[in-house]
Amino acid sequence: MKKVLFEGAATALITPFKNGAVDYESFGRLIDWQISEGISALVIAGTTGEGSTLTDKEHRDVIEFSVKRASGRVPIIAGTGSNDTAYAKDLTKFACEVGADGMLLVTPYYNKATQKGLIESFTAVADISSKPVILYNVPSRTGCNIAPATAKILSSHEKIAGIKEASGDISQVAKIAELCGDDLAIYSGNDDQIVPVMSLGGKGVISVLSNLMPKETDRICKDMLGGDIKSAREAQLKYLPLINALFCEVNPIPVKAAMAAMGYGDNELRLPLTKMEAEHEKTLLELMKEQNLI
Repeated sequence: MKKVLFEGAATALITPFKNGAVDYESFGRLIDWQISEGISALVIAGTTGEGSTLTDKEHRDVIEFSVKRASGRVPIIAGTGSNDTAYAKDLTKFACEVGADGMLLVTPYYNKATQKGLIESFTAVADISSKPVILYNVPSRTGCNIAPATAKILSSHEKIAGIKEASGDISQVAKIAELCGDDLAIYSGNDDQIVPVMSLGGKGVISVLSNLMPKETDRICKDMLGGDIKSAREAQLKYLPLINALFCEVNPIPVKAAMAAMGYGDNELRLPLTKMEAEHEKTLLELMKEQNLI
């Protein structure tokens, strides 16, 4: 049985921007607040962190900054995946060297890959990583799905410790759980499926919602892990309208607006992402008010 990198909620953290640059003042405050609220881990420079439009220097700098700011208080998981395996290896090596606790490797996008290509690419990165690796399956964004049989093969690698499952396919999650058992920790990649995924043995969620509600999102996971399914289910359904509002436009457009309203950076994104439509933002902010977030 492999050591689990974390159990509970890991926030897929936004990267605050100001005047076109990373806003490290807001970023540092956000990291401190997340930890004080009891989050189980932080994911840096993933999809929500706009890793795809960070420069190479920015990408490395935000990883190193996060490691130093967290200072061992929670695991820092660095988004180091790419559709260029050589670059993913280089970025992973860097993240290991500066002290990240784990890596999040997205499936190759645009050029995509066969299942054989996925196995060889992920293996090549995991081979050079000194830290545990979590695979990130999000076919709606990448056009590339990690099949359960592929997950089974990859789970035999000593460094491949988990999978963030954002396919939305519960049957696929069940098959991965059946095939991989304790060799691969499963994390929900969708906030509206925390309870369903964890009911199949998942260890938690890599979450967008927890940017706003770290304590509450982590509580859902801890309730599930502790067997209090009723409380977890009630919370999952209670927050469903807010979750839906956070995904009414492509992530991280809504969560950037939400975090700006909470005082963590400007509502600034990088093209091709643009600010949230006014009507959608109004609905989001109203739902946040109902939860006493603003």
